[in-house]
This record gives sequence, structure tokens and C-alpha cells, in this order.
Amino acid sequence: MLTIDLKGKHALVAGVADDKGYGFAIAKALAEAGARVSVGTWPPTWNIFKMLLNRGKLDASRRLADGELLEFDHIYPLDAAFDTMAEVPEEIKTNKRYKDVGDYTLEGLAKRLQKDGGDTPLDIVVHSLANGPEVQKPLLETSRSGYLAAVNVSAYSLVAMVRRLSPLMAPGGNFLALSYLAGQRVIPGYGGGMSSAKAALESDVRVLAHEAGRRHQVRINCISAGPLASRAASAIGSIDRMVAYVSRNAPLGDALSAAEVGQAAAFLCSPLASGITGTVVYVDKGFHAMGMPRDQSLL
Repeated sequence: MLTIDLKGKHALVAGVADDKGYGFAIAKALAEAGARVSVGTWPPTWNIFKMLLNRGKLDASRRLADGELLEFDHIYPLDAAFDTMAEVPEEIKTNKRYKDVGDYTLEGLAKRLQKDGGDTPLDIVVHSLANGPEVQKPLLETSRSGYLAAVNVSAYSLVAMVRRLSPLMAPGGNFLALSYLAGQRVIPGYGGGMSSAKAALESDVRVLAHEAGRRHQVRINCISAGPLASRAASAIGSIDRMVAYVSRNAPLGDALSAAEVGQAAAFLCSPLASGITGTVVYVDKGFHAMGMPRDQSLL
């Protein structure tokens, strides 16, 4: 019987700040498969997330199949927009939500990981990071700074993470990124350069799979997940309408759950997927395959 077995593996899921999104679901699925899991959390939400955990507010979501609670090895502060503290603007360094959490850059994360786990502390890294400050603006109305901010956090951060963290992995390590159909198709309302960022992310997955695969013997894949009404996605403004549209028109009509994305992620990060790299896997109930609405009333 084939099983997803990640016992003895340590996973880092970057981009977890609550229990509603895909990042948390992936962390839970990896834990269900036996992995130890740490998370990277945006500094302004780092203390809030830890407080919610300590007060038991997330216990229902943390419940695993065996009745135990998902426990995180470490909760690291992480702002993947910065490689080193020297790059952080002074107004962020002195911001009250940042100044007391230590080094939250990728360099700081790498040092913490090695301090906690030795020279090769990682087996799996999940990039669940996306932010577009102008996501509600059409691309035509997006500023240069808003566009570049979206690409920096949502796409380039994967390049930076693979470069910095690949040397911390033993051969056979895995990276996984999360994308969205807007990287390949026009999704009105998903603006601010985020569609461009997702397209770049998917292209980078292919190139990095080749370069880091040859240099570090790691695999890099991507899941293009259907829309989810998570807390982070609420910034889009039309997320509920997007979820409903996909549910009405996808080949599989039931709503996509975060757990289904988590299960696909666990497979891609496991030895069962040892021959898969440089690939974008759609987990969206088949919606990506449709060329016109199934619901004729929408025509």
C-alpha cells in the first residue's frame, strides 16, 4: 500500500499567519504525513499568531486525524521582501510592529534555522507568500511601485528563498510554490500586478527547477490553486464572487477546500513524486480546463 510518508522530515511553510489559508492547510497535511513543521510569519502578525495559538483559539483547526494537535517546531518572523537587514528601510526597522522581533530577513531566517537544526535543517520549503498593495486596481491604473512590490513579494521572494535555503537542504529536498490561474488567464478584479507576479512565479519555478536541481539536487514545483475565501484573499474585494463562479462552472461542482490543496502539496513534497519537478499542478476542480462558462445564464 502506497502512503505519503514524511517521517523524519522538517518542513518550513513561509506565509502562515492564521488557520484560514492554504499555507496552514499545507502545514497540517505535512504534519499528518509525519513531518515536523515550522512556519514563517510576517512580523506584524507574528505576535498575534503566537498569541492565538497560546490561547487555544486555533485548537479546532489544529486537530489532526489521530486527535493530537498540530504543534509547530518554530514560528519564525519573516519578511521575504528583504534579503538582509541592510536592505530594510529605516521606517520599517523602527516600526513598532517590526523592531522587537529580531532579524526577520531571509538571511536572518537561514541563521535561525541553522542555529536550531544544524547545517542542513530543512527538507521541504513551501512558498505561500503573496501581496499586492494595489490588488484592487486594474493593471492600467497600477503604479510602478505597486507593480514592483507585487512582483517582489509574490515572485522574486521564491528566487531568493531557493538561492538562500537550497544549501541548507540535503539532496532530495523540495520547494513548493502556490500560484493562481490569473498567471495564465485574465481574471478581472485580480489587479495591481498580481497576475504578472503569478506568471513570473510559474516561469521561475521551471527555470529554478533546472538550475537548483542541477546544483543542489532539489525539486521545485508549483500548485495553481482555485480561489479560496481566506482572510488574505479578502483584500481582492471580489473573492466570494470568484469562488462562486468557479463552483458553478468547474467540471467538479463542489467547492474546493483548503485541505485538498494541502493533500496535493503533501504528495508533491513526498518521495512518491520523486520524478516530478518544474511542474505546475492545477488543484481547482478542473476549472482551468474550461473554455466557456458551463452556466449558460452567464453568457
